[in-house]
Parts: sequence; structure tokens; C-alpha cells
Amino acid sequence: MSWDTVRLEWDDTVATLTVDRPDALNALNVDTLEAMSEAIAEAAAEDARALVLTGAGDAFIAGADIKYMQDLSAEAAQEWGELGHEVANALEAFPAPTIAAVNGYAFGGGCEMALACDLRVAAESALIGNTEIDLGIIPGWGATQRLPRLVGDETARRMIFLGERLDADSAAEAGLFGEVVADDDLADVVSELADRLAAKPAFAMWTAKQAINQGQEGSQGSGLAYEKRAFASLFGTHDQREGMAAFVEDREPEFE
Repeated sequence: MSWDTVRLEWDDTVATLTVDRPDALNALNVDTLEAMSEAIAEAAAEDARALVLTGAGDAFIAGADIKYMQDLSAEAAQEWGELGHEVANALEAFPAPTIAAVNGYAFGGGCEMALACDLRVAAESALIGNTEIDLGIIPGWGATQRLPRLVGDETARRMIFLGERLDADSAAEAGLFGEVVADDDLADVVSELADRLAAKPAFAMWTAKQAINQGQEGSQGSGLAYEKRAFASLFGTHDQREGMAAFVEDREPEFE
């Protein structure tokens, strides 16, 4: 498929989804969200072993399209919110690791898309925050649920209540970013990380991701019960046998 506002590019088994509206700082409108949903589905269908989300130009995703949102009725806002949730949920449920390469502004809906990814790497110039309170609204694409799990209740409340914008180092200290790198190094660092993830056994990686997500959605007890079942289900697979044989034989494994 081809789209006007997003690009899906491949490097072997790693897919990179770039929001490509640099003149609008990659702000998300209906067409862009629908294109993102289709591109994520295509990457999954093509068995991507890792998916990178980033933005063109000097921004990651500066937020949602405020001009579109300002006159929405409550009913239309519900549909708009559901579309954003659809994309964020697709990132969270993607059957391989997802990486947000945060190369600039990541405000509002852009922050929420980064939160939905498994890992986040930021350029030194990145700024991130849930700024919706200053528009008279609250985050509508998952931040009220995902942000506290990453940064803790107090920090999440301060970010959402005050609309704070954090620089890359402050966000990393809060737990939002796993790594902060020089702007010029971001693409190479993310590419290396994606390649490392793609080289891991795909089914075990997917099972690990499901187990982590399951634990966040329910009680610890239900999460542990899921983990036990998932752990046992991997035994007898090619990758389990190959990984353990390679360890015993002191060689590199050849995963499917």
C-alpha cells in the first residue's frame, strides 16, 4: 500500500513507520491515523520482527490536529478517541517489539503513541509531555492508564495535571525513555537495537510481550498464572530446542 502521510520502509525484517507531515510537525489527523492503522497491520501481516515508529523532520509527533478537534461534538469526539485508541492498541499488541524513536516534539497524542510502544529511545533534543489539560481536555488515547505504569502515580499526575513538558534527560530519569542519544546518532542506535530484537526467537519474543502486557492489564496473580502457561508452551518449539542446544554446545543459535 501507499499513503500520503506515512511511510512504511523495510530493512530486512525490521519495518520503520514514519509519520510524514513535517510541515505540520507530524500532527495526527484522521487520514494519518487511518494510514498508520493500515501500515501497522501490513507490517504485522508481513511478519516484521521489529517495528520502529518515528517522525519526519524535526518532530516525532507534535500532537493531534487541534483545528479538527476544536468543534467536535461529544459523539464525534468519541469516534475520534476510538480511532486514536485503535492505533495505540495496535502498537501495544503488535506481534513483535515496537520502538519509538523520539526525534523531537512528542506532545499529547504523540506522547501517547510513544507510550504504546514497547521501548523508547530519544534524541537529546526531544521534548515529551501530555499537554491536553491546557486545551481544556484530558489525554484521550491511553496516557491516563499507560503513563502511571511507566513513571509512577505521582509523576504521572503531575505531568497530566500540569501539562508538563519534559526534556529528554528528565524524561529518562522519570522512566519514560530507556536511552537518550545524540540527535545525529538516533537512527543508528535505533537500527542496531531493532536488529538485535529481530535476531531473537520470534515466538518466544511474542510470548514474552503477551505475558508482560497481561500482567499490566490484570492482577499480579492472573499475570503469574498466564506466565506459567506461556512459559511451558514454548517447550518443544524449534527455537527452544535450538536455543538450549546452542547454549550447551557453546555456539550461536539459529532461530527461525
